[in-house]
Amino acid sequence: VARHRMPFEPPCVLMSGGETTVTLRGDGRGGRNVEFLLSLAIALRGQAGVYAVAGDTDGVDGVEEIAGAMADPSTLARAWAQGINPATALANNDGHGFFEALGDAVLTGPTLTNVNDFRAILVLDTGGQRQGF
Repeated sequence: VARHRMPFEPPCVLMSGGETTVTLRGDGRGGRNVEFLLSLAIALRGQAGVYAVAGDTDGVDGVEEIAGAMADPSTLARAWAQGINPATALANNDGHGFFEALGDAVLTGPTLTNVNDFRAILVLDTGGQRQGF
């Protein structure tokens, strides 16, 4: 959408719900939502104008106390600046550690409800401008 203006024209919000599947390969701390966001950040490579949030409505993503996280065009650059390799974090299923180190974890505490996971991606109109890697 950001690069090709299809199938929607920016600005727009892409939303989805439901639980994704995670293949456990590492021994890091993570959950479905942070795994999705870390994968998205790596795929976008700092694409300007794309911001995302993903979380679990019960307030717990996986078995940790965070509900989810946020990602933006600066996510990868901020990680590299702290000496964190995003691909290594993903391979180790350590999305919680990754986003906590950046200060981008979403903490809600237990919500006492569960209507499943949600994802929202805001795509602003930047005229195809790229940023980052």
